[in-house]
Amino acid sequence: MGYKNLTVTRDHRIVTVRIDRGIDFNPLSVETMQELTDVARSFEGDTEISAIILTGNGKNFTVGFDLKDPAVKARGEAGIMERREMLAVGPKMSRAWEELAPMTLVAIDGYCIGGGVALSVACDMRIASKDAVFWVPEIRNGMNMSWQSIPRMVNLMGPARTKQLCIVADKISAERAERWGLIEELAEPGKAYDLALDYARKIAAQPPLPVRMIKQGASVAANALNHAVSYMDLDQYAVTLSSEDYAEGINAFMEKREPEFRGR
Repeated sequence: MGYKNLTVTRDHRIVTVRIDRGIDFNPLSVETMQELTDVARSFEGDTEISAIILTGNGKNFTVGFDLKDPAVKARGEAGIMERREMLAVGPKMSRAWEELAPMTLVAIDGYCIGGGVALSVACDMRIASKDAVFWVPEIRNGMNMSWQSIPRMVNLMGPARTKQLCIVADKISAERAERWGLIEELAEPGKAYDLALDYARKIAAQPPLPVRMIKQGASVAANALNHAVSYMDLDQYAVTLSSEDYAEGINAFMEKREPEFRGR
């Protein structure tokens, strides 16, 4: 299967999926997210894969959902049932990556923002260049953090750091992200993929069946309640999109000014 916004390469038991929209900041369009869902599902049942590396275009992992995507306007004009289905593309993508049987490693350069963070925490390991920057600015656009990513973040960082990342919403360095537990390993600038490949090769050298068994055991132990405490965040997201604060947040973003929220 060919992809417009992804390149997929395979070397024995290791697969690399590279997000590259031909745009430096590498935003996630709806089309890109659907491709990421499709490519993850294409690996289901493939017993020859031990590790999958997900990475960006070498400059940035991704700055998250593309607010200039025509889909933003389309979902705003859609009926509630259709809009709800449109909004499910992000959580479906994240779930598809979370449910993969092989180990999944994310190699992060440059910006990892919003939906990029949500996608990365759905995977097993995160390796970032020392000059990478992490940011979850959804609240500044009048939105909650959705895609069922909050419990995944809590699993990694604990509740206090998750609240700090998503409510205070400051940009954080890769070094701070490692201290908080958001990422596992730091690489020299431009070397995140190389370090991820080193780990992937170590994983691929292990007996494949125990790799999948250990991953499954750890994931089930960590994620047992995740769906139960986050299944509603899609509908919460839909509610925020109808608020005046959301409109103000998006307008402020487009106009490059600070938003003025009023709780409406």
